[in-house]
Amino acid sequence: MSYLEIILPFGIPNPPLAKELLRQANTPSLAKLISFGTVRQHQQLNEFARLLPHEFCLDQDPFAPGKSNQQIAELFDREERHNSPASTHHLMVTKAVTPPPGFWFTLSPVHIHIARDHLVMTDPQRLTISEQESKELFKIAGEICAELGHALIYGDAKTWFLRGDSWSELRTSSLFAAAGHNMDIWIAEGEMARPWRKLQNEIQMAWHISGVNQVREADGKTPINSVWLHNGSAQLKTPNFEIGTEALKTFLDKSKHQPSDGRLCRILIDTLNEPALNSDWGSWLSQLNQLEGSCFGPLWSALQSGSIKGVNLVLSDTQQLALIECRRPQFWQRWKTVALKPLLDLAQTNK
Repeated sequence: MSYLEIILPFGIPNPPLAKELLRQANTPSLAKLISFGTVRQHQQLNEFARLLPHEFCLDQDPFAPGKSNQQIAELFDREERHNSPASTHHLMVTKAVTPPPGFWFTLSPVHIHIARDHLVMTDPQRLTISEQESKELFKIAGEICAELGHALIYGDAKTWFLRGDSWSELRTSSLFAAAGHNMDIWIAEGEMARPWRKLQNEIQMAWHISGVNQVREADGKTPINSVWLHNGSAQLKTPNFEIGTEALKTFLDKSKHQPSDGRLCRILIDTLNEPALNSDWGSWLSQLNQLEGSCFGPLWSALQSGSIKGVNLVLSDTQQLALIECRRPQFWQRWKTVALKPLLDLAQTNK
């Protein structure tokens, strides 16, 4: 039999809207999974943590088999604000870039706008930037980086890589954690923060007068007016999870026909991220309902048939992480009320 962990970021709905969202949810299989399941872990991250709970989960694997409750709690409490995951080397590989020697950060072109009394980064997932625009801005940034002694490598339109050997101790925030928030709180911190800000400011000034942004503003588009430094790494760390409902389908198909070696397979389902980060709760609900057919329904069927022994659902919002252990219901449990109330209860703990 096979064991499975599904990480579902923002599976816990927005607290003020949770009751109405869940009333409209058409996810009977999810209701069965969590109604017959048991909340085994419920942990909180600092509200100013430099990464979101699901990113912490993917990076640290806190619920791996064999970890005691004390070890799990220590992982969460080890640092007050933690750091963005050390994933740049892996990201380089996914972009067909062979990582050169050195310490590398991901450098993302972003849009930062002025709020009432602070600067806020727009969610980069909603930032449109063409390959041509990106390469023109990359050329400008690359010249500035070279002048200041830093190599810059192009990955794709939204993903570049900056070498910063002397900046390895910088504490940076992930894009997801920083999006929509006050930049002063989430910007990189540490002994070498000043040189980083100097580089960032020079790029911002050069881009402000660039032809790319002049054309974008004339076309009514938001300018690409800054860069965000994050996810620095010294070496390749291969993730121990897969991504997407296709990976889930492949796993479940294999489970029907092949005996398992008992290891836990981890799969990230990230379709709720973008609407939740942008407070687009209508789209969040639509995406949740779509997961009934591609995720929750197949999981429930696999549990019922016995092709998998259990499913660990890891749900999160912006601060909390909950592990729900789902198993095939015992005979005496079949009269239990099936509802999404466990999700509502989790949402209400974070009001």
